[in-house]
Amino acid sequence: MSKPFRIAAAALFALASPAFAANPQADVIVRHATVVDVEHARTVADQAVVLRGGDIAAVGGDAEIARNWQAANTIDAKNRYLIPGLWDMHVHFGGGPELIEENKALLPLYIAHGITTIRDCSGDLPEQVLAWRDEIAKGSLFGPHLFTSGAKIEGIKPVWKGTIEVGSEKEVDAALARLRDKDHVDFVKITDSTLDPKLFLYAVAKAKRLGLRTSGHIPMADTVAQAVDAGLSSIEHIDYAYKAGVKNEAAIAADFGAGRIDRAEANRRLDAGFDEATAMAAYRTFAAKNVYVTPTLNGGRILAFLDEDTHANDPYLAYIGPKLRKTYDWRIERAAKADAAGIAARHAHYEREAAVLPMLQKAGVTIMAGTDAGFLNSFNYPGIGLHDELSLYVKNGMTPAQALASATRAGPAWFGKLDRFGGVAKGEAADLVLLERNPLQDIDATRSIDTVILGGRVYDRKALDGILDETRKKVADWNATTAH
Repeated sequence: MSKPFRIAAAALFALASPAFAANPQADVIVRHATVVDVEHARTVADQAVVLRGGDIAAVGGDAEIARNWQAANTIDAKNRYLIPGLWDMHVHFGGGPELIEENKALLPLYIAHGITTIRDCSGDLPEQVLAWRDEIAKGSLFGPHLFTSGAKIEGIKPVWKGTIEVGSEKEVDAALARLRDKDHVDFVKITDSTLDPKLFLYAVAKAKRLGLRTSGHIPMADTVAQAVDAGLSSIEHIDYAYKAGVKNEAAIAADFGAGRIDRAEANRRLDAGFDEATAMAAYRTFAAKNVYVTPTLNGGRILAFLDEDTHANDPYLAYIGPKLRKTYDWRIERAAKADAAGIAARHAHYEREAAVLPMLQKAGVTIMAGTDAGFLNSFNYPGIGLHDELSLYVKNGMTPAQALASATRAGPAWFGKLDRFGGVAKGEAADLVLLERNPLQDIDATRSIDTVILGGRVYDRKALDGILDETRKKVADWNATTAH
């Protein structure tokens, strides 16, 4: 065979061979999408996103992607808005072993509302939640990506169940070793029911030395600055951020620790002592030390305004099991005992704390969206609660772009996973939400969900409604059983 003929034959073979002629194969291509670039608060029109397995394989102009890729499943986004999956960075599961199935039924609710990742901040079912985390990761349980603290670290005989009780530095060391080496937790939760304030600071500092992220409830006898200096990674609930802005916080903490004042008096002084200059200095320190704040505004708002909205007829109660609903009662009953002055004080307290949010943002603190949804936390619903939380952020001074970032980028950043989550880009996880409207213009657009993609699996509106229907039917069956 002559050389020219060999070259021509080779060329013909290349053209004829599928290995050479065919475009690379994808599992899913989302076409004609308006990609929301959350990092830069902008949109990019007429994009196509290529998914292979659980990864984004390519992103680019629609025409270019269509020329160079093919897929078994093509979704026409019709110019809808494509965002990274939402993260709820503060949820709870609990209520005891009898409530395991009702808690488990909450997992699909997150997906149905565009939440592809959750951070469990400990309840009283730590072993169960650790098992769920692993089952979800293996694909044997339907739920969002789940990060968990496992059992929280507490003092001896605490109020909260599901804890590792510690009364000495040696016991703190053993607790941290168990959480890291046996349970392989994703972070550590430390709370203050009965934990010695000095041990709290020791536990935070020791966890940091071990390379473990921490969050928690800061003891009244410790200052927020002490917790931050010890290495606390995230502050849960905006009341601690408010406390950090109290000019004489150290004196109040000392008086409480010495027994000179009780908790009610300490709280009264804290409420009255907020100072903007003190607060901004503290918040700049948060930012400098990379301490994030999870405000959990929605839970506080619900309890503060139970006099105006009892939530007794909330449609969402159809998705919450009867035993879980029962755990709401103690806070409802406590709120009902307040007189007119107590109710007014409750309203004012919430408004004072919510006003801190734009100050944190101005100081450069990373705000992480988290709801505190779960057992005990009355009417703070898994799923829809995150959208309520984001609405409150904007109502209290954040821009829609900042609020969206708090629910898409802050969580991945806190876990050191921004290379994998938080964007719509090649190499990132195929966790995406397709919205009818632009969330950079109106944060309530996060509620207008057309499609959710989790790990590359597509759930269109019909499938999402099916998830909700299935949960509603489970709860209806439980209600019927309870009624009998």
